[in-house]
Amino acid sequence: MADHLSLQERRTRTVNHIHARLAGFGATARGFTSSPEPRTIGSLSRGRQLLAGNFLFAGRLVEAPGTSIWKIRMPTGRFAMEVHGCAWLDDLASVGTPAAREAAQKWVMEWIALYGAGKGEGWSPDLTGRRVIRWINHALMILRGAEPATSRKFYTALARQTTFLSRRWRAAGAGLPRTEALAGLVYAGLALEGMEKLVKPAAEALGRHCDSHVDASGGIASRNPEELLEVFNLLAWVRVALLESDMPVPQSILDALERIAPTLRALRHADGDLARFHGGGRGAEGRLDRALANARIKPREKTGLAMGYARLSAGRTSVIIDAGAPDTGATGFAAHASTLAFELTSGRRPLVVNCGSGRDFGPDWRRAGRATPSHSTLGISGLSSAQLGPETWRGGILREYLVNAPDDVRAHVTRSPEGMQFEGGHNGYVASHGLTHARMMDLSFDGRAVVGEDLLATIDPKSRRTFDSALDDTALTGVPFNIRFHLHPEVEPTLDMGGTAVSLTLRSGEVWVFRHDGVGELALQPSVYLEKGRIRPRTAKQIVLSARAMDYATRIRWSFAKAQDSEGAIRDLAPATAETD
Repeated sequence: MADHLSLQERRTRTVNHIHARLAGFGATARGFTSSPEPRTIGSLSRGRQLLAGNFLFAGRLVEAPGTSIWKIRMPTGRFAMEVHGCAWLDDLASVGTPAAREAAQKWVMEWIALYGAGKGEGWSPDLTGRRVIRWINHALMILRGAEPATSRKFYTALARQTTFLSRRWRAAGAGLPRTEALAGLVYAGLALEGMEKLVKPAAEALGRHCDSHVDASGGIASRNPEELLEVFNLLAWVRVALLESDMPVPQSILDALERIAPTLRALRHADGDLARFHGGGRGAEGRLDRALANARIKPREKTGLAMGYARLSAGRTSVIIDAGAPDTGATGFAAHASTLAFELTSGRRPLVVNCGSGRDFGPDWRRAGRATPSHSTLGISGLSSAQLGPETWRGGILREYLVNAPDDVRAHVTRSPEGMQFEGGHNGYVASHGLTHARMMDLSFDGRAVVGEDLLATIDPKSRRTFDSALDDTALTGVPFNIRFHLHPEVEPTLDMGGTAVSLTLRSGEVWVFRHDGVGELALQPSVYLEKGRIRPRTAKQIVLSARAMDYATRIRWSFAKAQDSEGAIRDLAPATAETD
């Protein structure tokens, strides 16, 4: 990992290590101000896998039964970061057996022995904040039956990390990393005796960061829904911790929570999971609902777009559309070329999805997952609506930022007695082909039908000249394009009506039918579903409509509708799929 660090990053890492060592001469913690209670919930299956010696982090599986987590080979920098963040303590705590408690105690004390003096990969402000929160959350499990000398080492290590955070939180990147660092500092300052003086300045700094990082609509620059949930969770924990300690909560934190909550609700599908866009996953089952409930913020309807996403919902159906420009700034290293892509969920069952983030499956999958063909939208053949720029190493991780991205994205959502309507467009193909992509979608009032239309059109004389040139390059055969509808792996598609329609059977027994106007050629093709917590992509299918743009305007209409013989409120008792392979 260190081999790929830039000069500036090497300097930052060196300064972090220096401050980590100097922090050992700072204030000491004598104990907890009150009995800590866990606020983080892990996965029972992942906890059992850890105890069996199966270490799955960042999409890489290391099998080492009977081996300490600190003795295994760390295959990637992201793998090491996740291990040093100690979120695996949540998973061990969910198991709750003596063996799980023994592993937690052993691995925490080994970290202290190996890295507690300021060595190793884990001394960045964001990782330290994440680790401190987990140590405090699960302190009762870690210290149960511990000798006094062991307890003193634990408190000393926490005090060193807290002092380090007080000196180095400014070095954390804007966004989630700095939120993790400051939340960890507030959390530790409240929990540890002798650290109370750090709380107020840290809480105020977190409030200022909320003002600059959480925009007026409750969104963040990366437009990653799962990252927004992480920020919301951290702020909610800080709020509760301050209130329980009878300390004032900065108004900026309260305001940020009020802004984020309706945005998260708008990004939640009918099955309760988050929409998967811009590197984010669906989130751990039930986590979004718990976060919203714990925040105790009254629900209120979100008007307009939510962090650049449009939501259509009726009956048991939800549609979420990426109706904003991708992030091309410093926080956009995971942004996708997904403008006007959508996801469709019916009840508990996702129907139309995007392939998802491939960063856990290697560089090729990471790049493929970010390209337009991996999303349920229109794309010109051989071209994404935004392209990946040159590779750069940041923090020991290979990152690529989007270039030539759409910078004029327009969207509008309306309601009528017939249902909800979406209209949007972007200029991602204007420079290359002179074509603006517009998408219209209607969701019926009962949620039983989604009618869509995709349009490629030139809008001014300059764009017509660009299109004419692109048409000449095809020897007047037309600019080829595809409209893709990626299906969830649990959807069973079958070509129907002589190949002019597709029947889609969900695990609940519900049946939807896809139809189109015949302008494009319909095909069922292989696809993949890139899901966190798995060691390989899941196989899936996609519906593809292929056509060529010959004129200044090319229009294709399509629809998804529930079959007439499907019950409107069919009872879905099918079990959920396992988290890992």
